Amino acid sequence: MTTNTSLIDAASVEFTEAFNAFKETGDFLALTQPFEQGLTNQENADLMFSLEQATAKLLDTGVLVIEPNELAQPLKNIVISSGIHGNETAPIEIVNQMLKDIVQGQRKVAHRTLFIIGNPVSMNISKRFSVENLNRLFCGKYKDIAPCYEKERAEKLESYVRNFFNHVGSNFAPNAATTYHYDLHTAIRPSKHEKFAIYPYQGDKPWDKEQLAFMRACGVNTILFGHAPSGTFSYYSSANFSAHAFTVELGKVRGFGENDMSKFADAYNTLSAFVSNEDLKLKAFDNADFNLFKVLGDITKYTDNFKLNVADDVSNFTDYPAGTLLAEDEQNYQTSHEGESIVFPNANVGINQRAALMVIPCQL
Repeated sequence: MTTNTSLIDAASVEFTEAFNAFKETGDFLALTQPFEQGLTNQENADLMFSLEQATAKLLDTGVLVIEPNELAQPLKNIVISSGIHGNETAPIEIVNQMLKDIVQGQRKVAHRTLFIIGNPVSMNISKRFSVENLNRLFCGKYKDIAPCYEKERAEKLESYVRNFFNHVGSNFAPNAATTYHYDLHTAIRPSKHEKFAIYPYQGDKPWDKEQLAFMRACGVNTILFGHAPSGTFSYYSSANFSAHAFTVELGKVRGFGENDMSKFADAYNTLSAFVSNEDLKLKAFDNADFNLFKVLGDITKYTDNFKLNVADDVSNFTDYPAGTLLAEDEQNYQTSHEGESIVFPNANVGINQRAALMVIPCQL
């Protein structure tokens, strides 16, 4: 595979040939990989094509919107994103297979849906990110860092999602559609609960039990309730567009070709049915069906002397007795609750960044 290291002219012969191949196969990954930096001159390129009872339009590398000719009721605007961290390949393969099914006519789209492969540059080098952690740069936080690919990509992704939810460029006038954003990931570490989701901080709004039931249908019954605003992609959509949104962790990071896609069948089938407006027959929420956690707070790395007293192979949701010294720095962290568990431990973060989340079980 030849990769372009600069923006590609969307009207060029090279890109046009690749785009025409995509219109036949639906292989979004094959269209995205060679043009990692993004597109230019989109206004002079024909980036739209017809599907069965819908129209698709490529907005940029890894960003495709599909609009049905007739919208199903009740109205929904759905974002399904993947690859915000480039080495998290299973979600990319889920999105890719969904688009293959749609483009090849095996599945119809009944709701406006925006599909995203978020970080093609880091994807092509099999890294979490190239310079900066993209999933900490939303809600305008990209403005605070030096120029790099992730800074530019965060700004562009915000604009694509904003325009999508505000219907900029759509054939349909703005309306009271319900908005959704499912940002699909896999985790660096193994986990005591293989699949889990982070439900972004909602402020004074209640947690939506029907959405929790939707997560369960996706095979995800472990939920972390966010405790504060953040720079994640899902929080951006939740906070700015009142979207039902989740950061969905579907298992452990593996390379392309190493994922057992049968393990993601529930997520794939439920998301596919959702965009097609099929009856999901969700089971009513019951605390007994879930592992629910509330966040106590973050462990933050303040200096280069930071020490995280956690083994490299510790699983997410490992719990510690009260009084355990987990982090040493300008501010030490000692557990204060029985059953207090650690999620996303990572000492190799930048100064003033989160090195771990601390959580305890809860119920609704």
